[in-house]
Amino acid sequence: MVGRSAAKQAELLRIDGNIFFKKDRFGAAIDAYTEAITLCPNVAVYWTNRAICHRKRTNWTKVEEDCKRALELDNNSVKAHYMMGLALLQRKEYAEGVKELEKALDLETSENPKSYMVEEIWQELANAKYLEWEHASSERSWRLQRLKEVCEQALMEKFVLDSSQVDGNFDEAANTHFEQSSTLWAVFDTAAEADTPTEVPDYLCCKITFDIFRDPVITPSGITYERAVLLNHLQKVGKFDPVTREPLAEHQLVPNLAIKEAVQAFLSNHGWAYKMN
Repeated sequence: MVGRSAAKQAELLRIDGNIFFKKDRFGAAIDAYTEAITLCPNVAVYWTNRAICHRKRTNWTKVEEDCKRALELDNNSVKAHYMMGLALLQRKEYAEGVKELEKALDLETSENPKSYMVEEIWQELANAKYLEWEHASSERSWRLQRLKEVCEQALMEKFVLDSSQVDGNFDEAANTHFEQSSTLWAVFDTAAEADTPTEVPDYLCCKITFDIFRDPVITPSGITYERAVLLNHLQKVGKFDPVTREPLAEHQLVPNLAIKEAVQAFLSNHGWAYKMN
């Protein structure tokens, strides 16, 4: 059991580590957090703080190790799930990385829906899912191309065999070969369309940024905007609807759950064949 003096010393070391971190002295911060961990190894935040430093140094192996330990201590650690997801993406473990980022987003949205991390995690999750789709798309394209080549070779061998028959009709065999080849190309072209990047419908994009919605809110005028963008407008431009110019206050904004669900459905149905900016 950790004594009070050890716990107090560990907290002081955490504070020192935070000060070093803010000064970009990541090596010193890592040393401080490591000492805190030595004194109190069962405090998850010490592990996540050190993982953040390792992330700054792009030492993803260390990030993954520290986040794994932090999650063993606290499976609801948003930062641990978030950085674990980023570390897994570095190893091209896209499916697992996406799961970790989704967990981080769910936790942060339920606990602190207006925090800066919601937007940050959402962006990383969008790009992670695009990478996941892109990786799967490349594998599918390679398999389709190999299968197409095999089918074309089989058709050519059949054509040669048919046209070489003594009593065969060369023109008829040639026409048949052309028709079958055309059908084959059409089938593979259709299969490839699933991996073609898709434009996002206008109604799923903010009227100010023209980017896909992340946290859509609807105003009394019936127009939907991205929450963060609209709040910035209300604070810096004026208390009015950007389009209708009607008076507008923050408390009048209502989450547009229908649009949010439509965005998720679009991204899921189109294999995230759309990369976030």
